[in-house]
Amino acid sequence: MNDTVLILGACGQIGIELTQKLRILYGSNNVIASDIREGGEEMLSSGPFEIIDATSKERILEVVKKYEVTQVYLMAAMLSATAEKYPLKGWDLNMTSLLAVLEIAREKHIKKVYWPSSMASFGPTSPKINTPQQTIMEPSTVYGISKVAGEHWCNYYHEKYGVDVRSIRYPGIISWKTLPGGGTTDYAVDIYFDALKKGTFECFLSENTRLPMMYMDDAINATIQIMQADADKIKTRTSYNLAAMSFTPKEIANEIKKYIPDFTIAYNPDFRQDIADSWPQIIDDSHARQDWGWQHEFDLTSMTKDIITNLKSKL
Repeated sequence: MNDTVLILGACGQIGIELTQKLRILYGSNNVIASDIREGGEEMLSSGPFEIIDATSKERILEVVKKYEVTQVYLMAAMLSATAEKYPLKGWDLNMTSLLAVLEIAREKHIKKVYWPSSMASFGPTSPKINTPQQTIMEPSTVYGISKVAGEHWCNYYHEKYGVDVRSIRYPGIISWKTLPGGGTTDYAVDIYFDALKKGTFECFLSENTRLPMMYMDDAINATIQIMQADADKIKTRTSYNLAAMSFTPKEIANEIKKYIPDFTIAYNPDFRQDIADSWPQIIDDSHARQDWGWQHEFDLTSMTKDIITNLKSKL
């Protein structure tokens, strides 16, 4: 039997590109995109689309039954910086949507669930360098708190009910195709756009703030790879550490100057600096590499070349 996939939050930064890739892999009609608002022209024209509030179990189940969905990718979430402004809304969206999907899986309406966690699940007391798979997790943000809680709900539903739920702790995700959605690592997306449009950039983090990052192509590949892996290879049912590169705003600016020599950057840290300071600088993702064969393709140099090449033609 062929898989039919439902993506909740398909209009988000990762959701847009994940939808495109899954439609190539599974066939356009077998990947149902959904969000609380209507998607863009490309998404609507390339396959089925449904309006779904991800906190409504009834509505999700209705669509699951309509299309005989076998897999759900739950990408709907309120990210770190936005959730700090609306903490109760952030908690409600992030938790209610996950529990709705886990319940649908427990009731055997679907076979497999993907839910993303984040490096935000770590906190100020977690080791900053080579942050291990299992370590102290005391997050200081609403987003991080919701991710730690979500990881344990995933593990609980797997242990208690046999739900096949899989998860990755994303680092900061960088893409030139889709704009970011209110995260603390968003500067690393905006900097490329501003460099090409204005030749200058004001960064909301200090110049030496080192954070784990990943190019969108690698993030999408990892997401699909963990879902396609044999179930017996998935040893961790909370969430897997995932890493590719770590860099500072100063380092990314220097890389951009290779292509735009006159580019200038100013630093004006805001409330997001405190969030960034609570997160890891370098993450140990050896479990993902050992268990299901994760390998990243892009580093800072190759990513910058790819982004600037593509953005020049886009802009």
